[in-house]
Amino acid sequence: MRHALLFLLALCVVPMARAGIVDAPAADLDISLMTYGPGDIYWERFGHDALEIRDRVSGEAIAFNYGVFDFDQKGFILNFARGIMAYRMDAETTQSDVEFYAGEGRYVHRQHLSLDIAQKDALRRFMLWNIRPENAGYHYDYYTDNCTTRVRDALDTALGGALGRQLGSWGGDMTYREHTSRLMSNQTWLMLGMDLGLGPYADQPMTAWKEAFLPMELEAELRRVRIGNGATERPLVDGEEILATGQLLPPPFEAPDLRWPLLIAGLLLAIPLALPAFTRHREARFTFVIAGTLFSVFAGVAGLFMIGLWAFTLHRSAWGNFNLLAYQPLAFLLIPGIWRLRRAGRPMGRFSTRIAAISFAACIIGLLLHLWPDFPQRNMPWLLFALPCWAALFATFGRRHD
Repeated sequence: MRHALLFLLALCVVPMARAGIVDAPAADLDISLMTYGPGDIYWERFGHDALEIRDRVSGEAIAFNYGVFDFDQKGFILNFARGIMAYRMDAETTQSDVEFYAGEGRYVHRQHLSLDIAQKDALRRFMLWNIRPENAGYHYDYYTDNCTTRVRDALDTALGGALGRQLGSWGGDMTYREHTSRLMSNQTWLMLGMDLGLGPYADQPMTAWKEAFLPMELEAELRRVRIGNGATERPLVDGEEILATGQLLPPPFEAPDLRWPLLIAGLLLAIPLALPAFTRHREARFTFVIAGTLFSVFAGVAGLFMIGLWAFTLHRSAWGNFNLLAYQPLAFLLIPGIWRLRRAGRPMGRFSTRIAAISFAACIIGLLLHLWPDFPQRNMPWLLFALPCWAALFATFGRRHD
């Protein structure tokens, strides 16, 4: 009798001792997508997500995510600038993740996914394989290989490609550029710098699959996805929970229209640049020198920056930037001529006039390219800023030479 009681006690203890999600029967697992809202810091503006695996019997819930990086990593800043960003997968308890993101004022949403036993088991096995130290690292890309695309791809594999087939057939609402601008709009100067540095890649036509590089977009698209066939067809998402409400100001739903602000800024800057063409007053020359130096330095530095991104980094989204027609290192060559103009009546050589003419013509070419229906880059705002400035510089140098 005693041995029988010990045997029954052992049967009760064994299930309690098993290691939760690692060896639980797949039928006991719940799979959910966790979505964390945008934060205040620039690298948090795109939001974050994770795949949660929960064992209903033991209560263990682990959130697997792909967004871990280390500022203290050797050569991190240099590699980041070159586009070599080393990220890795990590796993935390769901409770600790919810507490962390809620503590930052970011919302936390959970979407329960209606996976069958085989799909749950396949996803669990992949997550456990991927979390191994030898498999956890990967090279991060903002748009094509990030914390959300990795979650998306893992789900698609477990679903036998059903996610990719549906999202790939639906059109997207915005481009990479538009999403970047709206999400970074709370940090104006950083948003402007990123918009100036993005090339045609950021304006490519989008599908819902590509647009699901953002956690919020993946969350929204999953609501439309259906899986299974015939009598087993069902929505992928069969339940949603709000685990924490957002306390931060949400990003706008649309990207800001930069055309008018940058055109007005360009016209205002062009006024002091054009004054010496119409007057010899000392004040006009003084303001011209300041405005001309600022614009030339900005155009030259921007040109060097764009060339550097194209020639020496793996930032594909910055390659082939047509903004180089309006902002190029040639602008540095104007600075000596600008400073010579500070003395009234000093004759000017033709060199500065030719540089201004070439730059003005290049900017006009950039503007005319937008008449081509298939022109790949949406950079009109930056052309509208540069064109009045180059026109004013060309007018000033041409007039002073005469």
